[in-house]
Amino acid sequence: MDIKKETIASLHDKLVNKEVTAEELATDGLKQIKANEKKLNTFITVNDKAPEAAKAIDEKGIEGPLSGIPIAYKDNIVTEGIKTTAASKILYNFMPVYSATVLEKLQAAGAIDIGKTNLDEFAMGSSTETSYYGTSVNPWDFSRVPGGSSGGSAAAVAAGEVVAALGTDTGGSIRQPAAFNGIFGIKPTYGRVSRWGVIAFASSLDQVGVMSKRVEDSATVLSVIAGHDEHDSTSSEKEVPDYRANLSKDMSGVKIAVPKEFWHEGTHPDVLDNVNKALDAYKKMGATVEEVSLPSLKHAVEVYYILASSEASSNLQRYDGVRYGFRAKDVKNIKELFVNSRSEGFGDEVKRRIMLGTFALSAGAYDAYFKKAAEVRTIFIKEMTNVLKDYDLIMGPSTTTPAFKIGEKVDDPLAMYMNDILTIPANLAGLPAASVPAGLADGLPIGLQIIGRPFDEQAVFNAAYALQEENKFYEKIPTALKGED
Repeated sequence: MDIKKETIASLHDKLVNKEVTAEELATDGLKQIKANEKKLNTFITVNDKAPEAAKAIDEKGIEGPLSGIPIAYKDNIVTEGIKTTAASKILYNFMPVYSATVLEKLQAAGAIDIGKTNLDEFAMGSSTETSYYGTSVNPWDFSRVPGGSSGGSAAAVAAGEVVAALGTDTGGSIRQPAAFNGIFGIKPTYGRVSRWGVIAFASSLDQVGVMSKRVEDSATVLSVIAGHDEHDSTSSEKEVPDYRANLSKDMSGVKIAVPKEFWHEGTHPDVLDNVNKALDAYKKMGATVEEVSLPSLKHAVEVYYILASSEASSNLQRYDGVRYGFRAKDVKNIKELFVNSRSEGFGDEVKRRIMLGTFALSAGAYDAYFKKAAEVRTIFIKEMTNVLKDYDLIMGPSTTTPAFKIGEKVDDPLAMYMNDILTIPANLAGLPAASVPAGLADGLPIGLQIIGRPFDEQAVFNAAYALQEENKFYEKIPTALKGED
């Protein structure tokens, strides 16, 4: 069954009316994924037991909206009995003995785990080019990156392999690939979704989110995975609304702030043009759009990479070749085991960030770098909070450019880091943020970023839904896939 034009709701109706079975959906999904893999490389591992799990759902009976629906998971979300690699050689053989809370919640809702998607190694990157398993490609143009680090999830959704996929977002890793692939992607408020079972990159920034072609599908999934988890002390006890049931296109009276700093000097003219058209559409819907200033935004990239790399250097200490994962051969002592296992197991970008973070945390550099970055982060949070006292939403481009060519920036770390300049602010402030398609530039998708108040994902969903129903971008078929069916 071709699901390119299906939604979770339409598939649910077909399952309830017995027009298709969950087992057929899972079987057909696996066939399509395997047929696409040579050209897309969106998955690291496919779950060949998915049809068996789906058959059990058929026998039990279709119940909730996700019952029998195949969903993909970024391969830094641990899955019991299914290899989880974080796209790294150092975890090439890691078989988890438990599942992440988000997976358990989706399985309890009847969703089917169809497989694990490709990503930048340990979620460190903006293109999937740092993956040990090779680069995924963009379904709109096979010569271009799908973004990152959740590039595999984004490309799988855009290509119609799944209706929804989970990703993680530390500095834009859901929103940037969503923008590059012409789909919707949301990073919820920090603490809205449990991080238990998510392989850590930067613990104060990481957040699990959802990617889908349609806003309503992400709303359905987020309502299931959100909520307090006793395993994660940072997860919030705030009540989780039914985002899907509360969706509204009404933008009357909504106040939108547009930071002038988001109009970055390096932003592609076609990006600005599409974003301005989207903002004009909101004005016609009855929203107020006004320019504001976030002066500290100019420091966001530096602050982020100091803090994120520092946390990464701490989190990745556990990979030593002793307990699990890759172990170097022909070592003479314990020191060689540690050094060789990490040197051979980690890729260049991960090593770069470990070294940067270790330096920032060192006795001679802590005050000048880590402490200073943490202080600037606090200032930035106050600036964002003050803007959101007077406005309902903050909007601007999701990225400065459309998807770039594979290999174009991989050898220039600074150029790659600048890809995150517009998405980092929401992570530093812990705010809910999404990217929704705003248009095309030379056949490549452009995304509009929407940032909301803490735990007001509903306002973000509603604004994205209003634009989605205005431009109906979900009807477009990725250029490189046209005629392949």
